[in-house]
Amino acid sequence: MTDFTAPVHLDDDDSDDKKDKPGAPMVDKHLFDSRTVLITGQVTMDMARDVCARLLALAQVSDDPILVVVSSPGGHVESGDMIHDMVKFIGPQVKMLGTGWVASAGALIYCSVPKERRYATPNTRFLLHQPSGGAGGAASDIAIQAREIIRMRERLNKIFAAATGQKLERIEEDTDRDFWMDNEEAMKYGLVGKIVESRNDIAM
Repeated sequence: MTDFTAPVHLDDDDSDDKKDKPGAPMVDKHLFDSRTVLITGQVTMDMARDVCARLLALAQVSDDPILVVVSSPGGHVESGDMIHDMVKFIGPQVKMLGTGWVASAGALIYCSVPKERRYATPNTRFLLHQPSGGAGGAASDIAIQAREIIRMRERLNKIFAAATGQKLERIEEDTDRDFWMDNEEAMKYGLVGKIVESRNDIAM
């Protein structure tokens, strides 16, 4: 697995006991009724499966727009790809709201919709950087993994270039190291479409 994660260590708040706490089913029902999907914490295969299942279920119920709220340090690249592609695959229009931080694979998910449908709350921060992976094993296997990471980096850079309107060369230069942006910088960069302070600011 290749991680695409912000280099910050936090305690995991998504433990199973919290998922099972009283009131969770009611919260899920209200989120479903409001056509809202939360993407919070590490991007993993389990998260991707859950998010994609919710998107498919909402698409089955109605063609009304869906709001996806993203606050993530990133994680497993292919899981981010799964969500990114599913957002484009379903019929309903999806709007993205970044809040807290939108980093790495979280930014990959965030940019799955056109810029005019990408919103952010006032204090959101954004991080773009290249994927990394722990290569190990035989020399031939290490060479294969290194080649695949380079191919992945090239693919992700093209996605971010298309999403922001920046030249590919600029994206390659910026993502060579951790590239942090606040809201205003992310708007100028082409990543954020609009900064919002309330749900009323998002046209649904």
